[in-house]
Amino acid sequence: PCIIFIDELDALGKARGMGPMAHEEREQTLNQLLVEMDGFDPRIGVILMAATNRPEILDPALLRAGRFDRHVLVDRPDKIGRLAILRVHAQKVALGPDADLEVIAAMTPGFSGADLANIINEAALLAVRRSKEQVGLSELQEAVERIVAGLEKKNRVLNKMEKERVAYHETGHALVALSVPGADVVQKISIIPRGIAALGYTLQLPTEDRFLMTKTELENKIAVLLGGRIAEELIFGEASTGAQNDLVKVTDIAKSMVKAYGMSEKLGTMTLERERQPQFVHIQTAQEKGDYSEHTAREIDCEVRRIIDEQYDRVKSLLEAERIALVAGAKVLLEKEVITGAELRTIMGKS
Repeated sequence: PCIIFIDELDALGKARGMGPMAHEEREQTLNQLLVEMDGFDPRIGVILMAATNRPEILDPALLRAGRFDRHVLVDRPDKIGRLAILRVHAQKVALGPDADLEVIAAMTPGFSGADLANIINEAALLAVRRSKEQVGLSELQEAVERIVAGLEKKNRVLNKMEKERVAYHETGHALVALSVPGADVVQKISIIPRGIAALGYTLQLPTEDRFLMTKTELENKIAVLLGGRIAEELIFGEASTGAQNDLVKVTDIAKSMVKAYGMSEKLGTMTLERERQPQFVHIQTAQEKGDYSEHTAREIDCEVRRIIDEQYDRVKSLLEAERIALVAGAKVLLEKEVITGAELRTIMGKS
């Protein structure tokens, strides 16, 4: 008796005949595997298991009865699971009295087990650099920040004008996030460059696991993303290239609202987006629009534009009304380089 475990099954079991090379060596290997699986005697006690994170590209023959016919989804952990994983990895480091792992578990919805292990490792490294004998809550929170936003790039020096523009951009994001209902909590606003391209960032972290989003919540998400660009326009009279990533996300959310979620009154409660097929498995050409007419495609574009324009006007009015707080927040951010969401709330209250 034995257990045979195949990891990364998609490397071996990709659907046959759908790729650019239909008779490659890999297909012969897959055919041989299928033959071998059919030859197992169920009384011998051989259990065949496999793992993949791309089940949609597997060959259907692999998933038939008698082969890999029992599927177990190993999803990302919920809050209880994250706390348990953090406790396991935290056993190898000395935690300070303020190091509350429940706080970190609440801050990290969507994190995988590897991400959570990385948080503990990063926090331990930070504690060593600071000559501390124990890992505190501040190190754990900064480790989360490193994983979410990337490493600080203090050697990437911005000129005075760029720094000022980034400060207003990030303050705009944060002000809108603090003003619209249901937005993720603003933890920190920074104009210290991080990662590959980010010149600044507004760190928002949800306080609970979420599995559904309403139309209003999606619109609020668009509003927060537009806050940076609109703040630049209000203060400097024109936008910059810094909002590129925000606009990509805004467009994706608006398109999903119209095409996937049926949230357009004009187009009605129907989905116009098929499930996205992985590379090489679907042979649809780039010119194909989908299962709808050119007229419907134009209506989709109009609805996407309408959703974005409505939120643009909403955010512009909001930031014009909060202009004093915007300027005050940006000045404090330029002075300190990093401020917390609580500090910005205080500034808004005074303004």
